Amino acid sequence: MLKKLLPEVLLISMTAALIFTTHIYLCLTTPTGNGRVVKIINISPGTKFFQVAMELKKEEIIEKINAFSLLAKLKGDTSKIKCGEYELNNNMSPLRILAVLTNGEVVRRRVTIPEGLNFLQVATLLDKTGIVDEEVFIKKVADHLFLTRLNMAGKNLEGYLFPDTYFFTKGMYAEEVIITMINRFQTIFSKDFAVRSKKLGLTEREVVTLASIIEKETANNSEKYLISAVFHNRLKKGIRLQSDPTVIYGLRPFNGNLTRKDLLKKTPYNTYRIGGLPPGPISNPGREAIKAALYPAESKYFYFVSKNNGTHYFSRNLAEHNLAVAKYQRTRKYKRKYKKVLK
Repeated sequence: MLKKLLPEVLLISMTAALIFTTHIYLCLTTPTGNGRVVKIINISPGTKFFQVAMELKKEEIIEKINAFSLLAKLKGDTSKIKCGEYELNNNMSPLRILAVLTNGEVVRRRVTIPEGLNFLQVATLLDKTGIVDEEVFIKKVADHLFLTRLNMAGKNLEGYLFPDTYFFTKGMYAEEVIITMINRFQTIFSKDFAVRSKKLGLTEREVVTLASIIEKETANNSEKYLISAVFHNRLKKGIRLQSDPTVIYGLRPFNGNLTRKDLLKKTPYNTYRIGGLPPGPISNPGREAIKAALYPAESKYFYFVSKNNGTHYFSRNLAEHNLAVAKYQRTRKYKRKYKKVLK
């Protein structure tokens, strides 16, 4: 009797196993919905797997916590989920969701760092875009041990946080972000640039410092080379650079109104009071400014003044410069002094 029933028992068992396997397969490969539910899921360091599963269920990304947990256990993935920011939708199967989380397929945010920002402004921008905490970034930029490990001179990494478009992830470590930016700088500051700086008798840091001043003086790429020529000519003659942006950098905080008193204030960055270059960069220059610092235009200009239209008037001597200041800046002092000439 038992022998007669054995085939039937086997058939029933196989059928049950097939049904169970099919059910499990469908649970693992069938999405919860139609993709209309899209959620940003943040997984913090140290978050337990069950907490992640509960969050996915709460946000309607998965349907069954137990099935999702079983899948992770079978694959040995319960401890492999990586922290970060994920974009998930309910048209993804549990298998795909688990793969995304274990592979660390986090959302990458496009962040553009404009030329000429100082490191404090870069920190603010990164904080606003949710990449890294502002205070943490500022502290790391000036971390002596970190700078030593990177073999970088100076009190901070001003000048080396290269302005470019990056794809960062939310919650990245400040160190990761900074190293990415410095690596980009090192790619831009090529071997040819290094050779050129030696030919000019300048260190890399001096080139970056000069480039940072040029960057703050103008956003007009075609004029960067003329402004560079003015500064090179002044440095050769031992004439102070007299650059307003350097003065502003030495004023912390700066209220936006540069006064005569500010120009007379002695700081390491006031190039109206000190000779040569300031002790370090005042901003983070782009490639064009760095190139301009290394390859100044051939000119005999020693002065320039803003024409208030994004360009500058360049002069060879002080008399010509005073006339240009009177014409374009229209200050009372200069208007009275050069009234007859300007008619």
